[in-house]
Amino acid sequence: MASIKEVAARAGVAISTVSKVLNHYPNISEETRRKVNAAIDELGFVPNAVAAALSSKQAGRIALLIHLNTSTQAIDEISMQYLAGALACAREHALDVVTVFFSMLEGMSVEEVIGYFRSQSINGIIVYGISKEEQVLQELVRRQIFQIVLVDAPLVNDSTSCVWIDQAGAQYAVAEKTMLMDTVPYKKVLYIAGKSNGYVTEERIRGMERFAGDYRLKMIVRNGEFSEKTARELTLKYAEDQDMIVCASDLMAIGAMRALTDMDIFRPVCGFDGLTLMGYVGQQMNTVRQDFSRISREAVEELETLMNGGSGRELVLDYTLVRLKYQDIIR
Repeated sequence: MASIKEVAARAGVAISTVSKVLNHYPNISEETRRKVNAAIDELGFVPNAVAAALSSKQAGRIALLIHLNTSTQAIDEISMQYLAGALACAREHALDVVTVFFSMLEGMSVEEVIGYFRSQSINGIIVYGISKEEQVLQELVRRQIFQIVLVDAPLVNDSTSCVWIDQAGAQYAVAEKTMLMDTVPYKKVLYIAGKSNGYVTEERIRGMERFAGDYRLKMIVRNGEFSEKTARELTLKYAEDQDMIVCASDLMAIGAMRALTDMDIFRPVCGFDGLTLMGYVGQQMNTVRQDFSRISREAVEELETLMNGGSGRELVLDYTLVRLKYQDIIR
């Protein structure tokens, strides 16, 4: 196994400089970081913390990289289910887990992100909800330095797998079910999509485009950014001239329904995700139920497979269509 002295010699820097790069000192140039990290990769250098973990025969340490929603006071039920599923599965497989929030990596270069995960002795990473605009994380995936499982992002290479549901098919199915429950012919639909830069949003819009085409509906698409408030505003603006409202999240569906109540008009509304919160809205709505805990467990299982020499692949899990009401959520 290579030593830190050999890394320093290969990179042409002092041993103390290698140590500073490993510990993310801010006053190190990007060129120096690049040379040191290149030497680390070439020599297969393992910092002492990692070597200690390996010598004690731990199965490995993984990072859960997740978004922390600070824009609302509501509990992020999806993230909690993701964490619960991942932690339970990791415990079963004797994997050590570090939880990292996207905000903790904000402003870092890809070299700094790599160094951060190395300093935490990370062997593999599960990323929940990477967007197309997060170029540093996109580059991290492309470099294939770590084994990575992406939840809800269809990027696959030898070291990277993707786990999600058939987003387009699920969006089509819940919209179709909602429309066919009524005998009144529909002609126009308002689709309140999620974030404009999301892989999930792109797939769900594709499903809605197919739905509108198959049933010859005129469709308006607006991004609600997964915000109850924004969905409410969009509903107030467009709903009167539409026959139904399809929302890309349950939270946005709640916002749309609240707006319709204020407008004193009825339009069928459906959501997506199957959150417990839906049962408290006062009215039943169709939604797509994803088992987020199971998705996260599958992500951990897949990451362990990659860490044991497996190749990246896309895993498409199942979903169910439900019509949530209060009696379904009380215990």
